Amino acid sequence: MDNRDAIGSWLSGPRAAAEDAGVEFGYRGEQLGLPEEGPGSIARPGRRFAALAVDWGLSLLIAYGLIAHSYNEAAQKWAPLIFFALIVLTVGTIGFTPGKRLFGLRVVALNTGRVNPLRALLRTVLLFLAIPALIWDRDGRGLHDRLAGTVEILL
Repeated sequence: MDNRDAIGSWLSGPRAAAEDAGVEFGYRGEQLGLPEEGPGSIARPGRRFAALAVDWGLSLLIAYGLIAHSYNEAAQKWAPLIFFALIVLTVGTIGFTPGKRLFGLRVVALNTGRVNPLRALLRTVLLFLAIPALIWDRDGRGLHDRLAGTVEILL
């Protein structure tokens, strides 16, 4: 291996270097028994972040339009509370928030398929802590999903 190969493996990351060495990782969701593509497959990060942005925007709109008297008050006090309630109530009952539905996503429990309200509460609390949601496994699930026993899939 010359210097260019070593630099190339460093730039492309450890997964690419391992794959070049012959390690087979499989596709996202394979270990969970999910399909590689289409309905039921693991949701990609772009859709997940877009759905999160829609849900935050909706929460901010509700806070500013119905409760708060200023944008700052809405953004700092009420929108996070509405956002929290929105996620817990909708994911815990129907499996998706308005943003997730808009982007064709659903949260399911691995063992039962339906997310109960307690599992949705745990997942949302961990999501609000931010760090668990930013640590992902090789299947593309955040630590908040792993600890709650859930996965976000395509409809």
